[in-house]
Amino acid sequence: MSSHFLLVEALKKVYPSGAGGKDNPPVFEDIHFHIDKGEFVCIVGHSGCGKTTILNVLAGLEQATAGDAFMDGREVKGPSLDRGVVFQSHALMPWMSVLGNVAFAVKSKWPDWSRDKITAHCTRYLEMVGLGQSIHKKPSELSGGMKQRVGIARAFAIQPKMLLLDEPFGALDALTRGTIQDELLKIVQATHQTVFMITHDVDEAILLADKILLMSNGPHAKIAEIVEITMPRQRTRAAIHHDPQYYLIRNHLVDFLVNRSKSYAGADAEMFHDAKNPPVVRPGLERERAPVLTLTTETPAPPLKRAINH
Repeated sequence: MSSHFLLVEALKKVYPSGAGGKDNPPVFEDIHFHIDKGEFVCIVGHSGCGKTTILNVLAGLEQATAGDAFMDGREVKGPSLDRGVVFQSHALMPWMSVLGNVAFAVKSKWPDWSRDKITAHCTRYLEMVGLGQSIHKKPSELSGGMKQRVGIARAFAIQPKMLLLDEPFGALDALTRGTIQDELLKIVQATHQTVFMITHDVDEAILLADKILLMSNGPHAKIAEIVEITMPRQRTRAAIHHDPQYYLIRNHLVDFLVNRSKSYAGADAEMFHDAKNPPVVRPGLERERAPVLTLTTETPAPPLKRAINH
């Protein structure tokens, strides 16, 4: 058995067509990757490449057409409280308070706990996301960002072995999104949580992730590259752009999404891409491999000549 905490092998998804027609082409196929315990992994790619489907397979909410996923040595079969999920929408129960929404999940995980212990446990996680003063409010009294914080607190409160995030900040304004990113970073670093996250925001991926899975375009999508984030782990939104590696990594991601993501389909692509072992790249360290050119006094530079029209 693999030593990796999460192992995905040969994953494939085909949605059947209706009314007796031919099956659609696979959304993705031959997906191979692994995540080690405590890693934060983001998956990035254009719409239609199957990112959410992969996350749903890992959550046990959807079944793959082929392939397997193993977490902590056990095959993923159906939903489990070992995996906490935060969706794009907050998915809160409107008739319950903030505390009640989190407590509902905690009771499911630990049914023998007393009411006081559940309340104390939930309050601790709500305070982590800045909602300690709002535990008795109903969802209708909260802003969109606050609702998403409740969802994050609920997912962390059940202390899952793995956290699955389906672009949870996509609908938020930039300032709220940044604030929640900072809170998520603090909690992940404090709990050493293993995280798999979908995002369309390359800056968010660079800030949060240890590595980024780059998906080629669908159909027949696959993992084209695995990008390692080589900047120090203790990074912040305020300082990240001062690191010289940041723009090297960002330019590499943008170039892939704009120019290269569509070039992995067809028979020709199979000749230069091994889907079972996607290339691991470290664009932040490209500068270390660049040749260094120097001028010395022993080899003077040639004089510049100017063309003059008479």
